[in-house]
Amino acid sequence: MLSRVANSLYWMSRYIERAENVARSMEVNSHMVLDLPGEASNQWAPLVTITGDSADFNARYEVASAENVIQFLAFDRQNPNSIISSLSAARENARIIRPSIPTELWECINKSYLYVTRTAISQDVFESPYEFCQAVKLASQTFIGIMQVIMTHGEGWHFSRLGRTLERADQTTRLLDVKYFILLPTVDHVGLSVDDIQWAAVLRSASAFEMYRQKYGVLLPDRIVEFLLLERTFPRAVLYSLDMAEESLRKISGSEVGTFQSLPEQRLGQLRAELMYMRVEDIIAQGLHEYLDNMQSRLNVVGGAIHQTFFA
Repeated sequence: MLSRVANSLYWMSRYIERAENVARSMEVNSHMVLDLPGEASNQWAPLVTITGDSADFNARYEVASAENVIQFLAFDRQNPNSIISSLSAARENARIIRPSIPTELWECINKSYLYVTRTAISQDVFESPYEFCQAVKLASQTFIGIMQVIMTHGEGWHFSRLGRTLERADQTTRLLDVKYFILLPTVDHVGLSVDDIQWAAVLRSASAFEMYRQKYGVLLPDRIVEFLLLERTFPRAVLYSLDMAEESLRKISGSEVGTFQSLPEQRLGQLRAELMYMRVEDIIAQGLHEYLDNMQSRLNVVGGAIHQTFFA
């Protein structure tokens, strides 16, 4: 496979996953502020923090109001991580490699981009972003479904899944990090109803609320962290995502299980192995924020190694 085709497949999936994660966070937050009317003005800024674009937002917007944050995260083309920017980048990557992907996949991405472009000129989304976020999420899930059942599961498919699962792992760590380090107003809220609402919002942002309740029942911070980081049967958990990413990387390189032939395999294998044998108590004891920050840095290292090995 040509490196430019592999690169486009990898980034096409990363951008689609990024758009979906932003939509998830916006949808959940819009519902959460209804339960926290007194805190509503403080609950939109953390969404910008999740994406890592706080400096860019603060330079161009005076206040983190609902309308400003939605505009920045959904429709601001100057924001490279906005939904419209992500879908635009995914569409461009898909256009470059149209002969290599199914027609249905191109149509799915193109329709999603055109829908967001049309919605950007409407004011309705600022009053109720639910329908818009649902449409973006459904488009991403349709994209994954088409990839799963129509596209040949060869090198191209594995590059696509590799991009999607690494992006998903990164976004899940950001969700947890923001809740633990930033989102909670003060330590006085710990254990109160506001704390439960926010932890439930974190689970819903990852579509994990029902699956978590089936396993653990009551909302406990330690168990929520464990579920989103270490659960090997939940598709949006970090460890599950790394399992899938490593499997795809092995399929691409032809390495046997437990071996590696390239730097990205080594880096990803080290990160996954460490997570496999971690206990949530050990993670929290060393500092959840510090652990998640380190993991995000190591995921960036894996991404850089993938670029140097396969695309550069």
